[in-house]
Amino acid sequence: MEKAVVFAGTTEGYELCHFLSEHGVSVCACAATEYGGRQLTENPCLHIHTGRLDKEKMYDFFEKEVPDFVLDATHPYAAEVTLNIQSVCKEKGIPYNRILREESGLTEQAVYVENTEDAVDFLNRTEGNVLLTTGSKELKKFLRVNNYKDRLYARVLSLPSVMEECSACGFEGRHLIGMQGPFSKEMNEAMLRQYHCRYLVTKDSGKAGGFPEKIDAALACGVVPVIIGRPLKEEGISLSACKKMLSQRYGFSVKPHITLLGIGMGSEKTLTLEGKQALEKADLLIGARRIADSVKQPHHTVVYEYDSAKIVQYIKEHPGYERVVIALSGDVGFYSGAKKLFALLGKEIEVICGISSVSYFMAKAGLSWDDAKIVSAHGRECNLISLIRYNRKVFSILGTKDGISKLAAKLTSYNMGDVLLYVGENLSYDNENIFVKRAEELTSYEGDSLCVVCAYHENALSWKTTHGIRDEEFIRGKAPMTKEEVRTVSLMKLGLLEDSVCYDIGAGTGSVSVEMSLRAHQGKVYAIEKKEEALGLLQENKIKFAAENLEIIGGTAPAAMEELPAPTHAFIGGSSGNLKEIIALLLKKNPFVKIVINCITLETVSEAIEAIRDFEFEETDIVQLGVSRSKSVGRYHMMMGENPIYIITCRRKSL
Repeated sequence: MEKAVVFAGTTEGYELCHFLSEHGVSVCACAATEYGGRQLTENPCLHIHTGRLDKEKMYDFFEKEVPDFVLDATHPYAAEVTLNIQSVCKEKGIPYNRILREESGLTEQAVYVENTEDAVDFLNRTEGNVLLTTGSKELKKFLRVNNYKDRLYARVLSLPSVMEECSACGFEGRHLIGMQGPFSKEMNEAMLRQYHCRYLVTKDSGKAGGFPEKIDAALACGVVPVIIGRPLKEEGISLSACKKMLSQRYGFSVKPHITLLGIGMGSEKTLTLEGKQALEKADLLIGARRIADSVKQPHHTVVYEYDSAKIVQYIKEHPGYERVVIALSGDVGFYSGAKKLFALLGKEIEVICGISSVSYFMAKAGLSWDDAKIVSAHGRECNLISLIRYNRKVFSILGTKDGISKLAAKLTSYNMGDVLLYVGENLSYDNENIFVKRAEELTSYEGDSLCVVCAYHENALSWKTTHGIRDEEFIRGKAPMTKEEVRTVSLMKLGLLEDSVCYDIGAGTGSVSVEMSLRAHQGKVYAIEKKEEALGLLQENKIKFAAENLEIIGGTAPAAMEELPAPTHAFIGGSSGNLKEIIALLLKKNPFVKIVINCITLETVSEAIEAIRDFEFEETDIVQLGVSRSKSVGRYHMMMGENPIYIITCRRKSL
């Protein structure tokens, strides 16, 4: 059996020891201190050696252990140890790999120095307190800092030997802080503020060493980071690349445990305990930048990505990770990217729900949401106006800075300016903003893109379960109007869905267009009309019935239809003699469009029947509708007949 020697003492080193031993590979883990050795537990495949090794001792150690390869996962600043390992491995011909930590990006506000001596020289040119986070080994060098006993605060490991060593250097009392990391940004901030520090001295120890949390805390407190550069410009491989290499060497496949995690609103306080535990175990975190940054931990490899296909591709191309967390905003079941990830990753993944924006916001706003219509207008088409008109409460995710003002302006234009808009921005963050105002007060409001809204419409109308608006409810002029009985039958024949895309050709006053828009309230209706007077009436009826999804197109069909999107349904109430040309364009846009034609004259009926034959419609239906209305004559009622209407329905069979 092959044997590996891993020089540990770091998060990466401990992880590699676990990785190899769990897959049955014999490992000897080297830790410089007993404390480092206690981070691992021996098992049949894992042996632990503690104690510092100089070059001579290392040579004897390799003679005894006879490793087949060596992994150097020592601290980035342990330059001498790394040079000794490399030298002995070269002399004995032992394969060697250096495991590199990812170096952090440059921070413009920071001061960069080559070494500890340069850091001391810089501090001697400044005033103000300093938090030292570089460890105990080089603490003696900081004794050259002017007035160091008053200015410097050293944070070191809370081991008795370390504390004694630091005390002997002159650091004691409140100036010697014994603590074990990792440290969060908030903890670092608290220390910097408590000791009134103006400078933070650190090494670029990478994500695993808590470097980003130190820098973020310093910048949040207005403290200048003093960053000591790495002593060696090293070559090596990353932790994930090393795991991939080991997997290939020993022929075992690593199937990662993948968790879809709903993180809540974004701040740590809305993350569930189960979610925190998953993050603590994870070695790879994937998510959009805002989401990933809000939950990342020092030991994570972080990949900023929200595209589902790219996430899956990255996981497949980096098989070294054992526990992967894909972080999603809010809850995984509420307008989340989890649906696509399920399809791509399969069902063998762990799912941890989070707190959704609807439950969080409605609780904060003091509203129940069991009777609310819940939708999202973030990156998708959503006819909020129609929903608000017919629902007392409508909750929606918005997603743009002008989302509130646009919604408020539309509501006001449709005579719903008194609707109350409960607005929530930056939910759970320090700058959370929740308020309520009437829509008419918010037409110029510019807020934050992280925004949700609940519209409360006290006078919301009730949805009608059938077609049928009375003729007298429409604003009418001299333009022709399809009568209510004919409209009802024609719309029944069309069979609209809530998201249908409809044409009303020869729309007249817009009675059919309006009823279409109310039925296909999450779709789109295009009212095509050539007469100026009728166009004005169309606009008035659009506003009266709050038909937000109704778009009025001036012009003669079929020319006026050329640039419109493909319809699912079309109603032809007037063709101006262009019936065949209109049908031809409809079929070009959608070969399976459902068409309903109203004909008054026999000539139009003949033309429609000829078109059915020429265009080879398979599904056809012709109804002749005669309607008589009563008229009072004294104390009697006489029935007065309307012109008979032919309602022709046609569609090609879909495959």
